[in-house]
Amino acid sequence: MNVLNEHRPLADRMRPRYIDEVVGQQHLLAPGKPLRRALEGSLPHSLILWGPPGTGKTSLARLMADRAGLAFVNLSAVMVGVKEVRAAMDSAQRLKSAQGTATVLFLDEVHRFNKAQQDAFLPFVEDGTIIFVGATTENPSFELNNALLSRARTYVLRRLEPADLRRLLDLALDDDERGLGAQGIHLTDAAFDGLIQATDGDGRRALTLLELCAQLADADGTVDVDAVRDVVGDGIRQFDKGGDAFYDQISALHKSVRGSSPDAALYWLARMLDGGCDPLYIARRLVRMANEDIGNADPRALTLTLNAWDAQQRLGSPEGHLAMAQAVVYLACMPKSNAVYRAFGSAMASVREHGSLPVPVHLRNAPTKLTRELGHGRDYRYAHDEPDAYAAGVKYFPDEMVPLQYYEPVDRGLEIRIGDRLRELRRRDDEAI
Repeated sequence: MNVLNEHRPLADRMRPRYIDEVVGQQHLLAPGKPLRRALEGSLPHSLILWGPPGTGKTSLARLMADRAGLAFVNLSAVMVGVKEVRAAMDSAQRLKSAQGTATVLFLDEVHRFNKAQQDAFLPFVEDGTIIFVGATTENPSFELNNALLSRARTYVLRRLEPADLRRLLDLALDDDERGLGAQGIHLTDAAFDGLIQATDGDGRRALTLLELCAQLADADGTVDVDAVRDVVGDGIRQFDKGGDAFYDQISALHKSVRGSSPDAALYWLARMLDGGCDPLYIARRLVRMANEDIGNADPRALTLTLNAWDAQQRLGSPEGHLAMAQAVVYLACMPKSNAVYRAFGSAMASVREHGSLPVPVHLRNAPTKLTRELGHGRDYRYAHDEPDAYAAGVKYFPDEMVPLQYYEPVDRGLEIRIGDRLRELRRRDDEAI
């Protein structure tokens, strides 16, 4: 290894030099696949690379520039501002004027730029000054401007599979020039397994951890599983608070509960807690699930989720986590009904449609002599004075509205009995009219 390489991290030294050295992403890079054709073409186009950390976004952008013989500028939206972007554009314009060639401008974390900052690249993309490559871990449809998206093709990168990570580590261990081959480092099978598990699909993290583990190798160059444990500790699973991974996992938890799969629901709960999600956020979402997906099929679900929330606030982990696990299993196992959820949505739509209609006179409050003289509350029938505590035939909607039926109980759980009760009351209403 030369002196310059000694001062560069292993992950940077092992960047692929050719397309075939890229590990993973075969859905995009296998012969004939779209991104491979883009990288091999003589006229590269602007693109957005969307995927988890450590999946090769920067390396692919560099390969595209190298393959086309173009200048490469690497910027991070986290680190740069208007001054740096303007300087990069000025340099690209000078190069285009002098040599007639474009510059590949790679912008990492492009979603961190606001609309105005993203729009600043459009004129330079349109006139061919730059070939724009944006990298993001967030959904481009939500985070990037339509104008920028329309000028770039989006490619979705996937987290590296265990076999991909093993190949990446083997390449670094065998490479005498850029990797650790000259040091004679080798890993036991258990060390490989532990390292791959800890990296969670992130190639850059895999190489970084390998380099750290190499410093703990035995005299003969062996890295065992104990050395890996010393480096990675409890490991880091992939969880991006507030990002796509966050919302995908809470969505998976919610849908597992709705789908009556307690085992899958427990798995996603464990994934989120293990990844560092705020337990109180999960507790709040469990309350939502109780209302939205169980409702009156089993009203105890709401009580149980509120109790789990309270336990988490009072006790923390692990007692609070166990209370949430109990609530998750209960929600998943109970009969499901979204009747109240749908009914409330329909009622809100009616309110928006009809506006502020006056309260019928017989339903108005009459706390003063004047209001009583105005007829407020007149002809109101007190339900408890009626047979079965029900005033058949009374209308409770505004006079200007035809009474609507929002709530339709399902034939599951307690709502079976609720539905029977409502049908009987409606029959009595029909007879009273």
